[in-house]
Formats: sequence, structure tokens, C-alpha cells
Amino acid sequence: MVSVKKDKISGDTLGTGRRKTSVARVRIRPGTGKITVNDREFDKYFLNDSERRQVIETLDHVGSRDSVDVFVRVSGGGVNSQAGAVRMGLARALVGMNEEHFHPLRENGFLTRDSRMKERKKYGLRGARRGVQFSKR
Repeated sequence: MVSVKKDKISGDTLGTGRRKTSVARVRIRPGTGKITVNDREFDKYFLNDSERRQVIETLDHVGSRDSVDVFVRVSGGGVNSQAGAVRMGLARALVGMNEEHFHPLRENGFLTRDSRMKERKKYGLRGARRGVQFSKR
């Protein structure tokens, strides 16, 4: 299972999500369904509909969209990568809040870390795999 992380002062449930180079620190507490990302409204931060859907489907899947307030700090990577990181962090926090959410979230891939990262550049090459252009003469 996932280890439960709680804030000692406020009692919020915490979850950390990562994707590519993005890191999202998510805290949830019982509330009215307000979502805040980097001190901005959810709709103002994630402008694309698919990015919004990635985050909201996690809450919809366990039926707690209107029962928790979500506060997110996210950094690194692009907006799509950040949405994936928030999705994972939110799923971890939901499991920390209620253990019954573990199996539905695990079965649908919300708790799985997307391990695809940018491959490092190798010496003697122009990029990770691209070599120098061959010249016959």
C-alpha cells in the first residue's frame, strides 16, 4: 500500500506526484471541491481541456470531486507533464485520506509512475542517439 503522509499542523493529507521532470506536491482536506494550483485557480492554470480532465478524472473516479479541497504546488517540465504529476500526487493523497480508494485507483493506473524520461546525451554524439553526419569526401 501507499504510506500515509499527514501535515502535523493542519491535518491535511499529502501526496507527491512526478512525471518526466515535473514534481507536484498535493495537499487535500475536506471541503467544497475548490482546486488551487500554484496560488491560481485550476481553470486559469490548466488552460487545455485534456490537462484539466487528467486531474478531475482522479477525483471523479472515487466520487470525491465536491467533498475535498485540493492545493497543489507544481514545478518543472511542461504543462502536460505537470498535469500528469498532479494526477499522481492527487491519487496518492486520496489513498492517504481513505484506504478504500487504493484498489480503484491502482486498477485504472492513477497510482502508476510514468517512468519515461528524456535520455541523456552520450559523448561523441550530437544528442542521445544522433551521431555526427557522415561525409564521404
